[in-house]
Amino acid sequence: MKNRKVLVVLGGTSGEREISLASGTACIKALKKMGHKVSTFDPKKKTLSLIDANKTDVIFNALHGKDGEDGVAQSYFEYLRIPYTHSGVISSYNAMNKKISKEIFKKNKIKSPKYFVLRKKNYNKSKLKTYIKRKKIKFPIVVKPISEGSSIGVKICKNLDKLDKSSISLFKKYEELIFETYIGGQEIQVAVINGVPLGAIELKPKREFYDYKAKYFKSARTKHIMPANLKKDKYREALKIAKQAHQALGCNGITRSDFKFFKNQFYLLEINTQPGMTSLSLVPEIAKYKGISFENLVKKILLNASLNK
Repeated sequence: MKNRKVLVVLGGTSGEREISLASGTACIKALKKMGHKVSTFDPKKKTLSLIDANKTDVIFNALHGKDGEDGVAQSYFEYLRIPYTHSGVISSYNAMNKKISKEIFKKNKIKSPKYFVLRKKNYNKSKLKTYIKRKKIKFPIVVKPISEGSSIGVKICKNLDKLDKSSISLFKKYEELIFETYIGGQEIQVAVINGVPLGAIELKPKREFYDYKAKYFKSARTKHIMPANLKKDKYREALKIAKQAHQALGCNGITRSDFKFFKNQFYLLEINTQPGMTSLSLVPEIAKYKGISFENLVKKILLNASLNK
């Protein structure tokens, strides 16, 4: 199916704008190589309702973060009745909201770190202390925004004072925060495409954890091990859990599940419905190892574009 009018939606206003622009640019190059007629749309410059449905056969969603992978952009695409790539409105919203996705993991017997959620309006240090005790969560504790990607706003705190300070600082920008047990062990990430698990990669960050810099800057020197250094049965287990999570949330196209493997158990941290498609991104790297070129990966994503999902 060549010569389709493909609109690549990229950029946007989230904290992940630069990554979205890089992902979008790489995908544009691949789509043009395939012979499609490609145009672009940046929601930072004009509202998504101004997309011209008459000039667009399909939307390639290259947005990341808030308003791009949380169901907002997807609801515009549904309203405009233009088939689009990646997950739909509800699955995008649920995957982006860490509280909801954790509840779905729990319901599907998928292990995830113990957690609790606090809102800005009723936050204080003594409440924080009470919740830690009640939920039997030990330090270090991870605090992060409910709906952010690329490890934006993630803090690892070794004591109550540091956790309180980090929470107060994050509440200046966010209404709701999630607090969870820090899990050590191996960083394992699994790519799933169109419901089929592709493979698992291991990351060894030189930084404290796999944060924004470790993800997107070569200078951070994060070591990528493909395939992940796991025993065969455990490797298969990681793929199985990622597929289960993808299905439990009703995701479409590609997803990347982020795990910690500790004391022979997998803990699913989150599932990402709009994984990066840059030169340093993990899904293209996993695909390449499995013999799928970047161009073919983009082709698979495009062929899965649909509506009513």
